[in-house]
Amino acid sequence: NVTKQYPNASQAAVNDVTFDVGEGETCMLLGTSGSGKTTLLRMVNRLIEPTSGEILMDGRDILKENPIELRRRMGYVIQQVGLFPHMTIAENIRVPGEISGSSSKQQMRERVDQLLKLVGLAPDEYRSRYPRQLSGGQQQRVGLARALSTDPAILLMDEPFGALDAITRARMQQELLNIQRGVRKTVLFVTHDVEEAFRLGDKIAVMSEGRLMQVGSPIELLAHPVNDFVSKLVGADNILRQLEYLPVTTAMVQELSPDAAPRTG
Repeated sequence: NVTKQYPNASQAAVNDVTFDVGEGETCMLLGTSGSGKTTLLRMVNRLIEPTSGEILMDGRDILKENPIELRRRMGYVIQQVGLFPHMTIAENIRVPGEISGSSSKQQMRERVDQLLKLVGLAPDEYRSRYPRQLSGGQQQRVGLARALSTDPAILLMDEPFGALDAITRARMQQELLNIQRGVRKTVLFVTHDVEEAFRLGDKIAVMSEGRLMQVGSPIELLAHPVNDFVSKLVGADNILRQLEYLPVTTAMVQELSPDAAPRTG
């Protein structure tokens, strides 16, 4: 029942939202601009404090915890990356671990090399470079490595690939899928891109005007959208998308249903 109401706003930015994410799942927060998805994400690490409701992690209410300590247990990746320009790539990745004091210097040096390899960057080539010497896609990889540096259980991602070109974006999406196969973090990922949500998400939470419209797997959203908004957003009447994600028999039944609207194009 999480709600965020800003003073003098005509409606809540997030309105009475309830859902759960299982350990190791990637949950995509999908919606149009202004739907409340980023506000919801930032309440999870308390960059924004909710007006009411509870946010539970392993059954514990995080609103009763120290917010700084809470954030140190989570990875956070944003679109702007936010690398420190005066630090090398290795130093940027080490920052969270040095702040938390969770590892020795030797452990952090080894961890930097492990993470650079994990995100597809050769340690010998990249650890001593500066952010300005990297492309946008390479900087985003470093941002992901930094978010993973303290081995957090939860990874928050706020449209991290939104500023990348289509080819680099597809590569970063595949990189994230590859990483997830190995480390299985619990991921909350904000996006307005339906294709990205379907490609990366085990579960998708559809938001509109601060409200949660529907939560389900890509197949569930396509096969059983709860309303017209969800249907239009995910393209439930798009036969090509149905054939890509739905079992063939389900897609054919929906296409051949006498109640189905005629298709054009």
